[in-house]
Amino acid sequence: MKTTVESAINEQIRREEFSSRLYLSMAIWCETNGFPGAAAFLYRQSDEERMHQLKFVHYVNDRGGKAVLMGLEQPDATFESLFDVFKKVMKHEEYITASINELYGITLEEKDYTTGNFLQWYITEQIEEESTMRTILDKISLVGSDKAGMFHIDKELDAMTAAAAPVPAL
Repeated sequence: MKTTVESAINEQIRREEFSSRLYLSMAIWCETNGFPGAAAFLYRQSDEERMHQLKFVHYVNDRGGKAVLMGLEQPDATFESLFDVFKKVMKHEEYITASINELYGITLEEKDYTTGNFLQWYITEQIEEESTMRTILDKISLVGSDKAGMFHIDKELDAMTAAAAPVPAL
């Protein structure tokens, strides 16, 4: 594996680890602010991001490189509302999509088609993540600050978590 690709993947490993911690922080906020369904949803998202990180770690190591863990900044821990939480989730998912696309571009420049092929899974995953978050934001926007509506949104997030397949172990 070329060092440019290995370095770029190690940076993506850092971003995925931060994603996991960010969603964990958001889940904690939701859990302590009366949104148990949103908390369950975000705890699951946190686990999923960690699995994305590990998938990259194993890939680098399996290809003869060495995965490296880097320092992380502390994620935000306070939010204005559930809408604020999911606006920030959406913004973060768009950032991760751009990061994956940038990484894919590096693999094309380096003619590392094997890694480019490996990244196709992440590209598809990001399309799904953004679509899911956009739908959640649309629903929260529809109910506004209506407490009964927010109660139903929270229940729906809990149902989405329960219906989702378990996060696969690597």
